[in-house]
Amino acid sequence: MAGRRARGPLQRVQRRSRELQEQVAALRAESAAVVPGQRKALSQRCMQLKKSVEENAIVLHNLKKADEPAPVGNYNQRKEEEEKLLRKLSQQLQKLAVILDQDNGTTSYTVDGGNQKDAQTEDENEEDDGDEEESSEEEDSDEADDEDKLLDDPDVKECIAVGNFNAQQEGDLTFKKGEVLLIHDKKADGWWVAENSEGERGLVPKTYLAVYNKDEESQEDSEEQIEVVDETADGTKIKKRTDSHWSAVRKAVTENDTVEILATMGAVPAGFRLSTLFQLLEDNQFRASYFIQPELTPSQLAFKDLVWNSEKDTIHQRTTRISMIVTLWSCKMIPLPGVSIQVLSRHVRLCLFDGNRVLSNIHTVRATWQPKNPQTWTFSPRVTGILPSLLDGDCFVRSNSSSSDIGILFELGITYIRNSTGERGELSCGWAFQKLFTSDGMPVSSKTYELLLNGGTPYERGVEVDPSVSRRASGSVFHQIITLRKQPALLVKLRSLSMQSKDILNLLPETLIGSMCYIHLLIFYRQILGDALLKDRISMQSADLICNPILATFPQLMDQPDLMDALRSAWADKERTLKRSEKLLSPSSLTFCWGERPPDSVICLLQMVVTSHFGRETKNL
Repeated sequence: MAGRRARGPLQRVQRRSRELQEQVAALRAESAAVVPGQRKALSQRCMQLKKSVEENAIVLHNLKKADEPAPVGNYNQRKEEEEKLLRKLSQQLQKLAVILDQDNGTTSYTVDGGNQKDAQTEDENEEDDGDEEESSEEEDSDEADDEDKLLDDPDVKECIAVGNFNAQQEGDLTFKKGEVLLIHDKKADGWWVAENSEGERGLVPKTYLAVYNKDEESQEDSEEQIEVVDETADGTKIKKRTDSHWSAVRKAVTENDTVEILATMGAVPAGFRLSTLFQLLEDNQFRASYFIQPELTPSQLAFKDLVWNSEKDTIHQRTTRISMIVTLWSCKMIPLPGVSIQVLSRHVRLCLFDGNRVLSNIHTVRATWQPKNPQTWTFSPRVTGILPSLLDGDCFVRSNSSSSDIGILFELGITYIRNSTGERGELSCGWAFQKLFTSDGMPVSSKTYELLLNGGTPYERGVEVDPSVSRRASGSVFHQIITLRKQPALLVKLRSLSMQSKDILNLLPETLIGSMCYIHLLIFYRQILGDALLKDRISMQSADLICNPILATFPQLMDQPDLMDALRSAWADKERTLKRSEKLLSPSSLTFCWGERPPDSVICLLQMVVTSHFGRETKNL
């Protein structure tokens, strides 16, 4: 008999939620017919059950799809449904705790002259109270749903904290029970961007919040009777947030007032945001210059992705999990900004992304458009000659990441200047995400994809680029089809590699995204790198500085498209002076044998080009 399959983390949380749901239902049933002497015990039981519900909610929030032992279909949807269930249970227990605590003073009381009422009147009052409790318990579920909907209402901006919360990670906002918070962004994962009375912003858990009603003065007294366990009260160390590149997200949040002003003025659609990938580019670790350099092994004693092949007298080829060519075709129905801002350029930034983290360098491709049709952006695949490399829509993509959720994130952006103030900036016009593997772990098909654009940032869900397009749609199927055709979209093509293309890309670093038009320059840089660091060294234990202007300068050229174009142009000029026998060995020739080490004359050609264009000074690597 086959062994029973082990449950995954999400399935265990779901099973625990069902157990808690049954316990809550049983507690509510007992509370409806409880006698006065048992209310205190039920109140303690209610608070303990609420604590268990919130502990399960925290476990659910920390789950990731990568933790599952087997693929789970509709993982994010199931997780969201479970979060809604736990929030509903928490609110039901919160209401029940208030009822149980308040009812202690309603069973007996005194009247004028201090005389007690007779037993018959007291019994009648108790029966009336029981009837009221039963009716309130019957309406509890509906009220909880109504409050949940009201809390999620985009128009509700002010919330009150029902418990203390200390920051668990960098970027969280610490608050106290009873504190009023201004909500700026209600995220689907239950962690909202809030601002306190001192102007500090950060992420807060939705389960600690309730709708703030200024007209109800008694709300504060009711909240004092509710005990919410502080999960970080024991002095838990605040961890540095690295899962979502919080530094860039936090900056986008703090500077988002500019976009709100522009949206209010009608200068940009409501779905536009400050560019998240542009913010990340301020960090060198997301630039191509960082990824083109050789990576060391964990021991720091050898190179991880640069190994010498003594038999072929060249560097080893390295196969990777992801190795493909992505072609940008066009963008359609991109909304136009208003007349109060002037668009300086249009572009697409792309990188490898797993839903939380950027896993590669961020590559930029400039778009072109016609004044007669500015809503359509086009690109120039297979850039040759004097065309700028920034226009090249053919991009190679390499990665050895084992993430099951990895894909390519595309962010459409514009650089702009405000006519009234002269302020410059960069806005995101929408984003799209194309997964590279199916739920079974198989690569997606190599074909052309039409990706509908999402508004907001890549960490937001359910935001439209231009909500006015959907509002104009009527209920008929025909109009819905027309509306779908008017939605902003990006056309991209995933291309499989030939054997020759695989050999070319396998000489590059394990993780890199770049333009195909200058790939031959990257190959020769890697070859010269192997010569200097592996082949020509006196010994592998030597730590002496190596003087080489190419190795010291070339990585910085990757971040300067104009200089790369100058290098491409100079290379083409030198190539025209080569003899026929040497041309057959040039990197632009299809007959070039990439598996063998290029001759010294070709390597010297690259050295001369770099030296003549970028100075003859000697730098240390």
